[in-house]
Amino acid sequence: MEIRSTTILVVRKSGKTIIGGDGQVTLGSSIIKHSANKIRKLNEGKVVVGFAGSAADGLSLMERLEEKLNKHRGNLLRAAVELAKDWRMDKYLRRLEAILVAANRESMFLISGNGDVIEPDEPVLAIGSGGDYARSAALALYRNTDMDARKIVEESLKIAGEICVYTNTKFVIEEVV
Repeated sequence: MEIRSTTILVVRKSGKTIIGGDGQVTLGSSIIKHSANKIRKLNEGKVVVGFAGSAADGLSLMERLEEKLNKHRGNLLRAAVELAKDWRMDKYLRRLEAILVAANRESMFLISGNGDVIEPDEPVLAIGSGGDYARSAALALYRNTDMDARKIVEESLKIAGEICVYTNTKFVIEEVV
């Protein structure tokens, strides 16, 4: 699924997990909004989630993930797997056009409607139209600088915003507690 709508980036370094996303909302080739928030804290701030794709679909999936987290006592892996199974099997959910990243202090996952629950090899994960740009920048900064997780997210999102026409530089950045 090609999501041409945003950039969401998660980085974990030195015990801190930071997620950031841009605020641009596009409809076709027009920018409709500059300051949308595509990131939410769940499970009393212990889990952060970001979405790329349709806003209504992304928010609906975040709500479902929160239900799964409550059901499985905050176990992110179990909640992500259960959401991905439901998403793939349910006729209604299969039509949702969004993709999620979810992270806590220990792990991060890409969750999709294809049944994917992917944990990256390195603690850097990105989605959306500018995701590859942000991920590349973040990996370079993660491997070759002493920047902390927040600074890596900020700088990588700036780079993605300079390259991707569906990404702007008005960021929302959150940290897992």
